[in-house]
Amino acid sequence: MKGKLSQFTHRVRSIFASFTLLLFLSVNVSVLAADRQITGTVTSTEDKTPLPGVTIIVKGNNTNGTSTDAEGKFKMTVPENATLILSYIGYVSQEIEIGAQSNLNVALSPDQKQLEEVVVVGYGTQRKADVTSSVASIKREDFIKGTVRDAAQLVQGKVAGLRITTPSGSPTANTQINLRGINSINGTSDPLILIDGIPGGLNTVAPEDIESVDVLKDGSAAAIYGTRATGGVILITTRKNRAGSRSTVEYSNYVNIQTIASRPKLLTGDDYRQKISEGIDYKDYGGNTDWLSEIMQKPVSHNHNLTFFGGNSTTNFTGSVNYRNWEGIFLRSGQNRFTGRADLNHAMFNNKLKTNLQIINRITKSTGAVSPENNDAAYGYIYRQAMIRNPTDRVKTEDGKWQERDGYFYENPVSRIYESNYDASFKEMRMSGSLDYAPINDLNFKLLVSNVQNSNLEGGSTTFNHTNTILSNQNATAYRNTYANNENLLEFTGNYAKSFGKNRFTLLGGYSWQDATYEAFSASNWDFPTDAYDWNNLGAGGALQKGQAAMGSTKNKWQLAGFFGRVTYSWDEKYLLMASVRREGSSRFGVNNQWGTFPAASVGWRISKEKFMQGLAGVSEIKLRAGIGVTGTIASNPYLSQISYNFDRGQGAFIGGKWVPGFIPARNFNPDLRWEKKEEVNAGVDFGFLKNRINGSVDYYSRKVKDLLYNFPVPVPPYLTSSMLINAGTMQNSGLEVLLNIVPVQTPNLQWNTGFTYSTNKNKLVSLSNDQFEAANDFFDAGYTGEPIQVSTHRVKVGEPIGRFFVLKSVGLDDKGAWLVENKDGEIIPIADAKPEDRQYYGNGIPKHNVGWNNAVRYKNFDLAVNMRGAFGYDILNFQSMFYNNPKNKAYNMLNTAYDPIDGKVLNNDLVYVSHYIENGNYWKIDNVTFGYTLPTNLIKGLKNARVFVSGLNLVTLTGYTGIDPEGVSMTGFFPGSDQRDKYPTTRTFTAGLSVTF
Repeated sequence: MKGKLSQFTHRVRSIFASFTLLLFLSVNVSVLAADRQITGTVTSTEDKTPLPGVTIIVKGNNTNGTSTDAEGKFKMTVPENATLILSYIGYVSQEIEIGAQSNLNVALSPDQKQLEEVVVVGYGTQRKADVTSSVASIKREDFIKGTVRDAAQLVQGKVAGLRITTPSGSPTANTQINLRGINSINGTSDPLILIDGIPGGLNTVAPEDIESVDVLKDGSAAAIYGTRATGGVILITTRKNRAGSRSTVEYSNYVNIQTIASRPKLLTGDDYRQKISEGIDYKDYGGNTDWLSEIMQKPVSHNHNLTFFGGNSTTNFTGSVNYRNWEGIFLRSGQNRFTGRADLNHAMFNNKLKTNLQIINRITKSTGAVSPENNDAAYGYIYRQAMIRNPTDRVKTEDGKWQERDGYFYENPVSRIYESNYDASFKEMRMSGSLDYAPINDLNFKLLVSNVQNSNLEGGSTTFNHTNTILSNQNATAYRNTYANNENLLEFTGNYAKSFGKNRFTLLGGYSWQDATYEAFSASNWDFPTDAYDWNNLGAGGALQKGQAAMGSTKNKWQLAGFFGRVTYSWDEKYLLMASVRREGSSRFGVNNQWGTFPAASVGWRISKEKFMQGLAGVSEIKLRAGIGVTGTIASNPYLSQISYNFDRGQGAFIGGKWVPGFIPARNFNPDLRWEKKEEVNAGVDFGFLKNRINGSVDYYSRKVKDLLYNFPVPVPPYLTSSMLINAGTMQNSGLEVLLNIVPVQTPNLQWNTGFTYSTNKNKLVSLSNDQFEAANDFFDAGYTGEPIQVSTHRVKVGEPIGRFFVLKSVGLDDKGAWLVENKDGEIIPIADAKPEDRQYYGNGIPKHNVGWNNAVRYKNFDLAVNMRGAFGYDILNFQSMFYNNPKNKAYNMLNTAYDPIDGKVLNNDLVYVSHYIENGNYWKIDNVTFGYTLPTNLIKGLKNARVFVSGLNLVTLTGYTGIDPEGVSMTGFFPGSDQRDKYPTTRTFTAGLSVTF
């Protein structure tokens, strides 16, 4: 953001300087006949850097003025005993009495409040006072402290409407992020993430290397990004050497330990023996094994970050190196990551031409144990085996072999960890360069090009002693997967900014081109002569000769092009207007609909600037905003509009009028396929009182997503296959967001800042059909219980809210311990008599209310941050209770509450999906507490700043939910509130760290 901020600052100060210079030249000759000439230099107090473009006027005579040159120098004629007023955007204005001086040296201090008023928007920056859309901006000093997983956790709980959760404690997992609810059926609802203007991810740069995070929340702000912006836009700005001549080295590190956030309480070996004495049929193998402890460890992780700033006002650079090594709470699970970034800036021709080169290199290494599924799923299965394992059994037999038992999906979890291997290496290289040319003061052109290449190579294997060999006679297995992605971006923009009188406007125009090529290959084999090969000699497996080995490859490519423009206008800083349009084309859609138009407009009225408001003491800002914008959702697959055939040696198809053996139709041709289109209206108010010690915003939005992609049944013939992806559905989404920041205490030694966020969202499916195609049903099912229940968990119905569970409503147990349920007629019947049509809607997995409360307290050199969050008005399907709170199957272990009576009776029913397992999910979490101390600046020579801190993450959860973690559930997609059985559990983290600046 700092680079873009300097561009914005230069344009504004050039406009102001030109305006004052014009007035200066037009004054009466008698005024110019001043008594004497003075010279001077203006620098920054922060690092003594010369400040070009500082406006200097004589107090009481606004027509007598000038501005500093590129070296911060100025020359002007002034009357005797004049007082000069020096002003510069981002710095505190200063008055200087000249007296008898003829050469002045003035140092201006940075104004942090003014700097914070500049926010990043699409393709540029804008003064916060001029913003007419719903935009949230979080600066570095307000980030969440301590251990954070990625960029999203830096702003967790600080942006109203942006829901960020961490459903998995795995070191390889990412946060889950959603802005303003669900917006697509078959597309993504994830926001577009841009790193310094280039598409990336939450892990593209280290959290320590981020300067600001700006969120474009509504359609009028995001529409300039067209088809990629329905889920919102998150703009991440990296740290840059704003001061130019600053030479600084910063180093920070931390070390942390993790524990499981909430450990399931299972029956122990002693509990088994007690149940046996009560006549319950359990097997006692004589041991007393805590299987969860056997698969877990006490992980110690560490993080190191080194940042360099250097150069001068013409050429400066920023460099950073980050290394993170994280262990997981499960044995043999971990990840280390290296991220390096270099950013070089150079200015030429009196700052008219500015260049930037940036390289980001990221290498991630994940190692551990795995079966031939993905890494997290493998550990989830191991976790399940530890939950159900007989606690009286032993890990190994007396002769040192793994203790295995017969049973359906019943395997030794410890053996699965140690008898398998996994290795994955992800590499990414991001290179970008830009040229920014300002031929005149008010106009600049920018060319940005980038290339992003990433690849992943992973391998997994199992040994002769793995259960794949014991149970499936596979005699060791191995697989190897790899993919490579190459993405190019070119953007050219022109920006013109001008002020005259009370008018200020900007014009932006640009062109964007993006293309990407993706390739992947995978192969697997089994029945090896030795298990020492791992995945390094796949051809040695016997399954290849039997024709049972698997191999596959794929490649795809897509292009995206767009033309865009935007105009902003401000009159007297009171009446504000923004309008933009993007015309975009994509290769992912049908030949009849490859181009679309995405307009947006918003207006603002700063009531606080009106004369009738001037007499109201304590009012700092009141601004009304309203906007409308259209964005799109791009298809996930590049070829969904094109016909496709699969190869099957036993079948064939007519292709081009000829019978071709081995090919069968897989996808119909759809030349009318187009993007999903979201229309959004947003109305809001920004306010500030008592010199902004109380400030915030309120936003209401309403969205309608049209042309949802949905699979419709179609006749064969004329179509080749019986279903086709067609634009037909409609979805509605609306909500309210509130942000409130307060400074209750502000003294030289003590300051307390507190902030509240609140959001609510409701949505419904409006339609699944259009004029040409009618859906087979007015609903679709989502979610899945897994074996052995094997039913869907949610149903989305036209005209109804999204997120509702669809379940048999249980009303208690009969005398034999079997479930009693309510049928479709409201009658109470045994569950054995229930039919599929007796299922009904029950509860909703999407929270109605999301709340955040953030506090930052500083007392002298001590600082304390306490961040809390909560979600209310939603339900959770407790999978662990559904599977492990049932004493029917004695072959598996269960929770120690399984025998607790339900309405005075003990459950005696097969595993089923009933409403009893859907619980209230309300929670309030003390999520992050960080306590720090900053050492005195003069303690060590050469040390500019030093701080030590301790921190706790996911500390306390207040909830009535009986599962593991009410936040560790899926909150996106169409089956929210599902607390899955096989997942890597969430963790609690304790951190100690140090940061120093030289």
